[in-house]
Amino acid sequence: MDQEDRIALFLDYENLALGARDNLGPIADALAERGRVVVRRAYADWSYFDEDRRMLTRSHVELIEMPQRMGASRKNAADIKMAVDAMELAFERDYISTFVLCTGDSDFTPLVDKLRGLNKRVIGVGVEKSTSALLPPACDEFLYYDRLEGVEVPSARSRGGRARTREPNQRSAVVETEPETSSPPAEPARDGDTLAVLVAQTVAGLQGSSGGEVTASTLKRTLKRKDPTFSESDYGFRAFGELLRHLADRNVIELADGRAKGDPEVALPEHGDQDAAFALLRSVVQDLDAGDGGVALSGLKNQVRRIRPDFSEKKLGYRTFLQFCKAAATSGAVQLRWNPDADDYQLTT
Repeated sequence: MDQEDRIALFLDYENLALGARDNLGPIADALAERGRVVVRRAYADWSYFDEDRRMLTRSHVELIEMPQRMGASRKNAADIKMAVDAMELAFERDYISTFVLCTGDSDFTPLVDKLRGLNKRVIGVGVEKSTSALLPPACDEFLYYDRLEGVEVPSARSRGGRARTREPNQRSAVVETEPETSSPPAEPARDGDTLAVLVAQTVAGLQGSSGGEVTASTLKRTLKRKDPTFSESDYGFRAFGELLRHLADRNVIELADGRAKGDPEVALPEHGDQDAAFALLRSVVQDLDAGDGGVALSGLKNQVRRIRPDFSEKKLGYRTFLQFCKAAATSGAVQLRWNPDADDYQLTT
């Protein structure tokens, strides 16, 4: 537990793209795979974000008020305040090893350099189209929000609107968003397929972020960070080891002896049913293709699940459905190209 990364999260809230503000859950899950978030701060003139303010407060995010000012001075004041607070925290709290800056603004590049000079790891988070090209290379790691697990590729119609509706499943770690209504949250699905997807997705994320071995204890700790209510007993298992052995029997994961007794290493199978999944994707694309340029990526995963409800790219080791489709294209099962007119990927056979 002492070797866990302690993370400080700084949100340049006003400069976050709308989609990222409306659904911070994918950021929460990505950070849960990297360590324990101990500081959460968001910077904005909160008079403009009344609904967000209530949601963030419930999620234990400290709101730093930046009062309305005119022109560039207001933006500069927010940037300076966030930079000063980050540097102050770096000196005052030695146990914080990782700083996460949610912004696409290149003005924060000097801050990144200073934090790294203090032997702090810096992770940037930003929306791909609005992130300066100067910022990602300066960071130890940069996460494009659009590519995070749980962020669906929006259709062309939804990209143009400024909808304020929130995604239904925002219950995760850093910003554990809660429903705005007073009604109790719906009980999560406690079935085998849900469990398999959850575990495989988390193992894939841990393998991708650490590049090393994933132990059962690390996996369970990460699952608890993603969903503090997680318990193997909800799925009918008496112990977490029993749960892992069940998933290993289903070929969702593989288990091997770990360095510590009773703490096995967990990995994803090398291949799984990859060829069958590629064939399924090809079949669905063929059925949907009306000869007018291919099938849009948006909504395609739902079409695949109509044929095979238990389909999950996570079971095959892919973090996103787009990554799975790119692998299928590389194998020759389908063809994948970007269509700028549709503002989406198109698949053909």
